[in-house]
Amino acid sequence: MELKGQLDRYFHELAGSDRFSGVVRVVKGDQPLYEGAFGLASRSWAVSNSMQTRFDTASITKLFTAVAVLQLIDQGLLTFESRAAELLDLADTAISPLANVYQLLTHSSGIGDDVEEEDGESYHDLWLGRANYWVRQSADFLPQFAYKQANFAPGDGVRYCNCGYVLLGLMLEKVTGLSYREYVRGHVFQPAGMNSSDFFHLDQVNPQVAEGCDPIADDAGNTLYWRKNMYSFPPVGSPDAGAHVTAADLDRFLRAVRDGALLSPEMSRAFFTPQLLYRQKEGWQMWYGFGLWFYLSETGEIVCCQKEGINAGVSGMIRYFPREDISVVILCNQESAAWEPVWEIHRLILASGFGAAA
Repeated sequence: MELKGQLDRYFHELAGSDRFSGVVRVVKGDQPLYEGAFGLASRSWAVSNSMQTRFDTASITKLFTAVAVLQLIDQGLLTFESRAAELLDLADTAISPLANVYQLLTHSSGIGDDVEEEDGESYHDLWLGRANYWVRQSADFLPQFAYKQANFAPGDGVRYCNCGYVLLGLMLEKVTGLSYREYVRGHVFQPAGMNSSDFFHLDQVNPQVAEGCDPIADDAGNTLYWRKNMYSFPPVGSPDAGAHVTAADLDRFLRAVRDGALLSPEMSRAFFTPQLLYRQKEGWQMWYGFGLWFYLSETGEIVCCQKEGINAGVSGMIRYFPREDISVVILCNQESAAWEPVWEIHRLILASGFGAAA
């Protein structure tokens, strides 16, 4: 079966059983190999997703923050050694005075997170006892993590940390005098040609923005109802999560970084270079970079780099295969929808000459 038909059949089957609601875009070089939109952008009004639908990216937003910070290093406004507590006057908090930009970018600062996801804590549960609508600016996050005990001393380990990127956003605001969202709009989205992307408030009417929701099931697995995610995180995106993009815009972003449109040659190379080993298993290694994750083969070759995002009613992935020059974007308005498809496409790329099949 030819490529389009194969993937259409696969995704229609997933969508038909309510296991996929979102969009898919696969590009080799600058040539699209596949695009498809499935499921509903609004279950309330039965509005279908399209390739023009804007999706919450959850933690994929960290890529925009990372590039913004690397731009500031290019400009001499920050360095990798710049320390968050000193710059932001956080001496009376639990944030180590030694935690610096490099460590925050690579998840090696050790600071306490507002939700310790590596311990199985849920971001949705964070808002069960507090009003999410009060958290609208980067500084509003500080009380949630600034006084939490550190997990380790800066540089002594690697542990995924959302709030490390909140600190990076606050540092950006301090040295530029702009809000995080203003800076990213003008210095990341605009020069990358991401004309459909923005930070949308959930309590405002926004056209072509997907509503995130997940099925709530009984003990037998039968769906009782679909729950919207409007109470599951803050009402507008922040330095660690929540920007809204189209699939084409997200692909444009990564291409703009690869082509040197957003960063100097030195910082562009650094962005696509693994920095710290996170996990090693037989046959492969996983490394952290500056926002990106890298999968390396046992010979040390970069098989792919990626950034994922997950939250209640949200899942997504951008994955780039450098040897094949193929990028894969999957954006969904369901929490568990992106993971099976991205690995199915991964298998096709590595096993069956996917790029040549178009």
